[in-house]
This record gives sequence, structure tokens and C-alpha cells, in this order.
Amino acid sequence: MEINYKIENNVAIISWNMTTSPMNVLNDISIPEFESHLQSAYANPEVKGIIITSEKNEFIAGADVKMLLKNNDKDPAETYKFSLEFNNIFRRLETCGKPVVAAMNGTALGGGYEVCLSCHYRIALNNPKAQIGLPEVQLGLLPGGGGTQRLPRIIGIEQALMLMVEGKRVSPKEAHTLGMVNDLADSREELMEKAMKWILANPNAIQPWDEIDKKTGAVKARENYKVPGGNVQSPTGARAFAGGTAMIMDKTKGNYPAPIEILSCVYEGLQVNMDRAIAVEVRHFVKVATSKEAKNLIGVMFLGKNEADKGASRPKDVPKTEVKKLGILGAGFMGSGIAYVSAMAGIKVILKDVSLEGAEKGKDYSRTLIKKGIEKGKTTAEKGEQLLSLIHPTDKAEDLKGCDLIIEAVFENRELKATVTKEAELMLVEGGVFGSNTSTLPISGLAKASANPKNFIGIHFFSPVDKMMLVELIRGKETSDYAVAMAVDYVKKIRKTPIVVNDSRGFYTSRCFGTYTSEGIALLKDGVDPILIENAGKNAGMPVGALAVSDEVALDLALKISKQAINDGVLEEDDATYQVTRMMVEDLDRLGKKNKKGFYEYPADGKKYLWEGLAKHFPVAENQPDIAEVKKRLLYRQVVEAIRCMDEGVLITKLDANIGSILAWGFPAYAGGTLNFPDFVGKDVFLKEADRLADTYGERFRLTAQQKELVKTL
Repeated sequence: MEINYKIENNVAIISWNMTTSPMNVLNDISIPEFESHLQSAYANPEVKGIIITSEKNEFIAGADVKMLLKNNDKDPAETYKFSLEFNNIFRRLETCGKPVVAAMNGTALGGGYEVCLSCHYRIALNNPKAQIGLPEVQLGLLPGGGGTQRLPRIIGIEQALMLMVEGKRVSPKEAHTLGMVNDLADSREELMEKAMKWILANPNAIQPWDEIDKKTGAVKARENYKVPGGNVQSPTGARAFAGGTAMIMDKTKGNYPAPIEILSCVYEGLQVNMDRAIAVEVRHFVKVATSKEAKNLIGVMFLGKNEADKGASRPKDVPKTEVKKLGILGAGFMGSGIAYVSAMAGIKVILKDVSLEGAEKGKDYSRTLIKKGIEKGKTTAEKGEQLLSLIHPTDKAEDLKGCDLIIEAVFENRELKATVTKEAELMLVEGGVFGSNTSTLPISGLAKASANPKNFIGIHFFSPVDKMMLVELIRGKETSDYAVAMAVDYVKKIRKTPIVVNDSRGFYTSRCFGTYTSEGIALLKDGVDPILIENAGKNAGMPVGALAVSDEVALDLALKISKQAINDGVLEEDDATYQVTRMMVEDLDRLGKKNKKGFYEYPADGKKYLWEGLAKHFPVAENQPDIAEVKKRLLYRQVVEAIRCMDEGVLITKLDANIGSILAWGFPAYAGGTLNFPDFVGKDVFLKEADRLADTYGERFRLTAQQKELVKTL
């Protein structure tokens, strides 16, 4: 049994306690069993009411995403039938003629909260860690169990839209303030007592959007129900839908269909009674549930990310390792961030810099973040002190003695990295691992400075470390499975997502991300309007425009990397990035955001704007491409490079490629990542367009015959 059923004081208590899943979820097993228990309660004349609760720490976490992904591949007509039958369970629940209470003892999300919405009364256990909400939009879906229709009818259009479109999760206390739950309880005992008491006091409870049929005495849907705060045609409704549409289109650029479908669903559904409104929701749900965007968000950003978080790329035959003492070389921005997230995970950190003053300054980074956390109520002074006590700033190499793992985060200079490697490696425990937080320098070359290259690995963090969730682990030519396993275990411990790639110049993330900025610069050199370049990047789904990113990274750094690549014989001097950055840096002293002069101007008292001098140095061509062509150049260039990385063996798995591209540099999640992109646009279309782009703009878009075959197997 996944759900227990008993009768107390003539009240049926249905308690979720799934054993086939870590959490209570709505799936092919639990839904029929839940419905069966409900039918037993309906049919028993002695049962005067129903309480739905859970015996686990959470109530119901939502629908099983594997079931949702399975529905994505079904025929839309089949998904429509399933969704309608699913909704009929909730509709029968609220029209059964008996009072039903949701005794929410913990987290209730998505379909789990929709169970609660179909109950006549909702009482939540006042646990600040519990979450309540309808976050389906984050999976490219909309609430498919009546949530889009019931929530606005309970709390009003504006509040409901905000919660659903943003996928916001709130605490029980906030849910009570918003009206999402009717009451709070401080203990499980009180929760059940209040539920029982309410049922006995409300024997004829019905939903506000329903009424009793005077002829039959049955519950039926009420016509012309008045939504709290105003209906669709009211000033409140008009403001919500007009403003909501504009906000969504500005934020999503039309790449994510679910938010707009939520708006349409609410707009249409609130103009009819609940029975017809459910049919409206089902129709819109099927549309998003069978979309490519939902398939990618569920498959990659939920299931795929969960797999990566659990260590999918970890060598399987290596026993579990644990980093208890971590050494960090360099207390700059990166080193300080690594120290903070490691101490957050309970790891003792030795933060070494060339001076004690510099190391203390690095610790100040953690002090600042803790202070902000206390001000926002996210942590306490006591917890902050505990965290800070784990970070030991020093300028002495001897303090690193006994470290399980040492990560160097010094400047991108081979000689400096070699010096600190030789000095610090001696302090590792036997079997300790040394990691280099480099973003571009090949690990196999850096490992030459190591006395034990088998235990040398690349550990590439992204900035800012406390916010960026990905860590790219780079296996050098001699890196052992043990070193990879320890690095993965460490990344899991600090609650970040690890991917594992093989060594190459720029590895995977820096190499592919660099093509976005370089193509933006190539477009500029080709005479494309810089405003068009920036807008095309953002409309394609990238977080910011290619020129803005170039400024953020720093143009002098891009020039330095280009020069090194030319010296190493892997880049020609006619490369657009080299030509443009050399002129910007050496001739014009425009280094990017760092000196407040780059492709953009950075006024001290205002918002950045594109430098007017660009028109002089990069004249805008008379004939401009359309935005679709510019978007194509920016996206295809990144994908072609990822395919090359897969072909060359830099990438080991498709999952790491997709997760890495989305989390590292913001490749569009709706497309499922770089290696899902050909499937998203259609593989034949992709291959044809790549050839056209190569013929038109250059060989950087050209795929080899082998790479074309690889695309077909992705």
C-alpha cells in the first residue's frame, strides 16, 4: 500500500506514505490508489468527511516528472484523455457532498498543492522549511490539475498569476498571509485536531465556485462566480493581463511558451464555470506538455541535472571519499568564493595568500556575504560565526599540512601556477589531490609541475562562486579515476553540479563560451549594427548580448588568449577577435568594464550604453541581416564547437555537454543545451544550415563528414 486509509470518528483519513518513491508523488501507482480510497469514502454513508494528509515529512511533492516526460512523447489526444481523467478525480472530490480538509504536514508543490486546492479547507503545519506553490512553469509546463482555475478564484488574479508565472514557492506562513491556506498548526497533533474540528463544524461545505442544484440537491458549478479583487473584465484583471503579457514577453522573448499559456488559461477559464474551465486548462496543458521546450526542461534541467548532481560522471569503482580539510592558494575573488562555499558545507578551509593581510581580505568576502544573509533573515549571527571559524587565513605554506585537497586559484600564469603547485603539494595527506582552478590552461601541461600527476586535476569554478552552480572537472592525460572521484565527491559536498571533461585548450566551457563572444565580434567587424547584435543574442535566449559579455570578461584578457593561441599555432592573425581586441586595447585603451571603457560606456551615475565611437571604427553596413540570421550565427557557432568537442573526445557524455552549456554560460535551456540543439531545430535542418553558414561566413561553421554522422546519433 502506498496510501493508507482508516476511519476515525466517522471521518475517513487518507494518509500518503509512498514506499516506491523517496517522496510522495502523483504517478501511475499512487493516483489509482488515491482515487480508490476516495471512492470508498464517498460510498460509505457513515463517513461524514475526509482528511487528506501524509505520514512522511512532506505532504505531496508534486507529479512524478518521469510520468510527465512519458506524457511528452504520447499522442496529444492520449495526453488530453489522461489529463481530463486526472482532473475529474479532483472535481469529484470537491463535489462529493462531504467536507474535505487538506492537513498539509509539509511541502505541497505542483499537483500536490492542487490536491489541496480541490479540498474545501487547507491547514498547513507551520514549518518554515516547507514549501507551497505551483512551480510547473520551471519545467515548461502549467499547473495541470486545476491549479490555474482554483488559485485565482481563491486569492485573486494578480497574486495567482505572479505565483504561477514565476513558479514561486512560499512558506506556510506566507501562504497563509496570501490566502493559499486557511489556517496554520504548530504540531501534527494540532493539525489533525483542527482538521477534524472543521469537518464536524462544516458538514455541508462546498467550494465558493459551486452551488447546490435546487432540483437534484447535487453540487454543481456556479455560473458568474465573482473572483476576489475583480474578474477578467475588471480594471484589476485588465491590468494583470496587459502588464503580465508585456512582462513575460520581455523576460522570455517568446522562447518559453508556458508562461503565456498560463495567462491565456486563466483569462479564458475565469469567464466560464468550473467544469468548462477545467476543460480549458486541460487543452492548454496538453499544448505545453507535448512541446519540445517542456521535454528539454524536464529531461535536462530536472532529470538530467539531478543525475549530474548525484555524480553521474564519477568513476563507479572508486570508494567514496571525503574532503575534511581544504587548502586554497590565492585569496582573490575566486579563492574567496571557493572558501565560502566550502565552509558552508562544513569543510575546514586554509585560505593562503602571499600576505596575511591578503588572506584576511579574502575572508572578508565571507564576512560580507554572512552579513547580507543575516540582514535578509537567511542565516543567524551564530551560524555565521560557525562558518567563519572554519576559514583560517594564512601566509604560511605549513598551515596547509594535512589537507585532503588543495585548489590553486592564482593568476592565469603557467610559471606562477607551477611554483605554488610544487610548494603546496608537499603538504597534502597521503593520497591527497591537487586541483587547478584554471579556465583555459591545459591541465596536462600544468601537471608537469606536479610530483604526482595522477592526483592532479582541473577544478574550474565559475564567477561568482557562491551563485554559479556548475563546476567543470578536467581530466588530464595522467589524471587517475581516484582524483576524478574525489573531485566529484567534493563538488557534491559543496552542493554544486559537477561535469567531467577531458583536457584541451579552454576545455569545454571556456572553449564554447568563447565562440559566442567571438561571433559577436565577427558580426561587428562585418558591419552589423551593434544594437542588432546585442538584441539578437538576448532574443535567442542568451543572458546578455555578446559584446556586453566581452566587456565583462575583459577585452585585454581576450587579446591575451588570442595572442597565446597565435603563438601556439592554433589561430591565424586575421581572426576577427584578435584584430578587434588588439585595436580596442592597444590603440584605444578600451579594456572593457574593468576600466569602464569597452564596447560599452560605463558612466558612474547611469546605466551602461553602447559606445558611440563604434560607428567610426566599425561602420554599419547599409544592408543589415534580419534578426533571425544574427541569432542563427550566434547559436550555431556555439553548437558547432560543442559538436567538435564531442568528436575530439573533450566531452565524454551528452548530459555533461548540455548541463554544462546551460549552467556555465547560459546557453538557452529551452533548446536543451548545445548537443540537444540539433534535435530541437531538426537534425536535417541543422546540418543544412551549418553548411550554408560555412559557405556564407567561413569555415568556423563547417562540420566534417564524421561530425555530421555524430549529429545524427545525438
